Amino acid sequence: MSVIILVGTNNKLNRDAWLEKTLKKVPKGSRILDAGAGELQYKSFCHHLNYISQDFAQYDGGGDGKGLQTEGWDQSKLDIICDITSIPEPDGSFDAIMCIEVFEHLPEPIKAIKEFSRLLRPGGHLIITAPFCSLTHFAPYHFYTGFSRYFYQEHLLTTGFEIVDLVENGNYFEYLGQEIRRIPTIADKYSNEKTTFIQRYMIKILLSMLDTYSKKDTGSNDLLHFGCQVYAKKG
Repeated sequence: MSVIILVGTNNKLNRDAWLEKTLKKVPKGSRILDAGAGELQYKSFCHHLNYISQDFAQYDGGGDGKGLQTEGWDQSKLDIICDITSIPEPDGSFDAIMCIEVFEHLPEPIKAIKEFSRLLRPGGHLIITAPFCSLTHFAPYHFYTGFSRYFYQEHLLTTGFEIVDLVENGNYFEYLGQEIRRIPTIADKYSNEKTTFIQRYMIKILLSMLDTYSKKDTGSNDLLHFGCQVYAKKG
């Protein structure tokens, strides 16, 4: 019986579980803005809320052809199309804002935080996730590889937010596992090489080693992790 090795596969699963749980803390009927909503993939978590979506709607799935692209990208259901740092809504017009895996695609993420502060009523909920480290994706709209906990502690606090929850998703070994799993695809695309049976077996050994280390981990997220998940409230 073969052992299933999961190290490196839980990035999105962990993030989505945290997001769904955190959104349940937002009171029923609250008006929430999904800033940088893309294809509205998290609208399904907001059935109890008055959901409004926003995006700049310029990414088409192909981008400039470099790095990781989605190929298809449907933004036909957006409510508001505009720049995320200048959203045509009145001050204090939202009870909550979520911005999920967007900051690395913004030329001015700190300016976006200031806009969120303007749009939120006092006591409003702010939910952000973004990578700590990421490969080039959605290029040419990829301006930062990631953000640490110190970014949020500095810029949320100085913009009038109180951080209620900050989770570092994954750890050093989980992140390496994620990237080692990409080797066959990346080798095929950038080296024109197919991984052999022996090479795939070596990858499996590496993943098994990382899985063992991850299960015994005592804080390697200090060095590397998938990304931060932040829940804050406006003062």
